[in-house]
Parts: sequence; C-alpha cells; structure tokens
Amino acid sequence: MNGAEMVPESSATTPTGQRPELLVLRALKLGDLLVAVPALKALRRAYPGHRLRYAAQGWLAEALELVGGYELLPTHGLDEPLAVEPGLVDVAVNLHGSGPESQGRVEALKARYTVGHRSVHRDGPPWRPELHERERWVRLLEWHGITADPLDVQLERPRIPSPVPGAAVLHVGAAYGSRLWPAERFAAVAAALAAAGHRVVFTGGTSERGRAGEVCRLAGLPDSSVLAGGLGLGEFAATIAAARLVVSADTGAAHLASAYGTPSVVLFGPAPPEIWGPPPGPHTVLTRADLRRGDTFADQPDPALLAVQVPDVMAAIRDLGVF
Repeated sequence: MNGAEMVPESSATTPTGQRPELLVLRALKLGDLLVAVPALKALRRAYPGHRLRYAAQGWLAEALELVGGYELLPTHGLDEPLAVEPGLVDVAVNLHGSGPESQGRVEALKARYTVGHRSVHRDGPPWRPELHERERWVRLLEWHGITADPLDVQLERPRIPSPVPGAAVLHVGAAYGSRLWPAERFAAVAAALAAAGHRVVFTGGTSERGRAGEVCRLAGLPDSSVLAGGLGLGEFAATIAAARLVVSADTGAAHLASAYGTPSVVLFGPAPPEIWGPPPGPHTVLTRADLRRGDTFADQPDPALLAVQVPDVMAAIRDLGVF
C-alpha cells in the first residue's frame, strides 16, 4: 500500500516523565471491539513503550482486559469530547469510523501522529464500505506502516471459570429487533439439543432475560437454564470460551466464539456476513442474502433472518460435529 512509514517509537518518556500515550477511539459495542482485536494487537506490538488506552463505553472494561495491554477511557459515544487534555496524546488512532464526528474528536486531541482514514485534515487510505470490518482496520494500519493480521482474533482466556463448562449456549438476544430470530425456533433447537444429552443454557443481557425465559419455557427446560442478565461480561466470555457450541445472531456472543474457536452457528439478518462474519474455523453462517432488507434498526426481524429455519440450524450443528 502507498502509505507513510510508521512513525518511529518516540522517547521512552514524555517531558513530564511519563510514558507516551497511544489512544484508540472506538466508542461502540462489544462486537465492534472484538472485530477490532487484530488492529489492537498490532498497535500493541508496534508501540510497546506506550501507555495504551481505548476510548469506549465503561461496561466494556472486562472485555478489554481480554485483549491485553489496554486501559479503558470511559467514553459515551461521540456526544462529548474525549476526556483528555489536547497535546497529551502521542499517537491517536481512529478505529471508530471516517465521518466528521469521529475525525473531529480525534483531531481535537492534537496528537503528535494520527492514524485514520483520508479526511480534509489528513492523508490516509480512502474509506471502502465493502471491506470486512477486521480487514478494514488492518488495511488502515498497514497504510500507516504498521503490520497487522486480520485473522489474529484470539483473546486471552478469562481468569474466572465458566459457570457451565461444556454447555450448548443459545444467545437469544440482540441489540435490535431486526436480528431477533423467533423465540419458538430457538426453543425447538434447545429442545433438540437437550434431548440429545446436551446441557443447554440461554444467555443475553439484563433486558433480554424475559425473552430468554420465554425460550426456556417453550423448550420445556428448567428455569436454571436461563443465565441472561445474571452474568458479568467476564463470566459471559468464560461461558462462551468453555462452551461446546454457540448459536447466536451476529452479536458479541458470536464474535467471542470466533475469538475462542468455539464451534458456532451464526444467524445473519440485516448485516452482510461478508463484512461482519466470522473468520475461518468451526463457524457456520446461515442467512438468505437475496431476501435481505438491510435495515439494522428495524423492529421486526429481517427477512434474511426469518428465512433460516430450525432444520437449517440443526443441520449446521450436525455438520460441526457437536450433535
């Protein structure tokens, strides 16, 4: 790529006697953090003497620990300026996007060097919407002279054990209605797995506990199978890491399964797997691209998701060798 040479490692300390700081802006959700892992690990290798900080929502702290080497700078989206005094950051990295809002937040840092896409302020690679998210950020770093591998998705193992090692995890929630596979279909999959001798658990956030309970009831399984709303982020990662199988929409659960090599069946609706799908491994994507409406914020499930039937999921599970 026709990028600039990587800025040499700066001096070991700043004029104040502290380590120079590298700050990454990506004030988004869990899945967004996880697809950025290859870029984050590459930055850690490229700047071993820097203090590394990641600007995102505070609830991601436990997940960020699994990347290793980064401190969280609590940041609620792009609504407010980053809580850093201008001029203190040595290297600023925009992994949030290429729009004027994120670019403005990064430019306000007045860093010695800025890594970002092409803008009115700076040179950089052009934004290419067709790229996979992992490839997008790796390509950005490579343009700036930083070697990165889009398949370097592995996270550190959680320090806490899984509460249900070897379970089949059905992650029944999603951030938007467009990604919600019908509860009765999740229940049918759960009942089949339980009948085959698997321990089945249902995960999700606090707001998804009611939906998880409904799926559990429809599947005829005990209430103790519902873990939604009862796991911290570290426990959730441990649950996915030690699972026998994960069935999920394209959510953070699916990206965690990719990071730990846990066999997974990922149900795609509005988002194209060509941009958000898992890396090579024991992961199967199910969708109907020809039916995709593509409205992420819709209240109703995307037709591409609704076209996926229970037999499709069961066949994919059998193909993974875990049924």
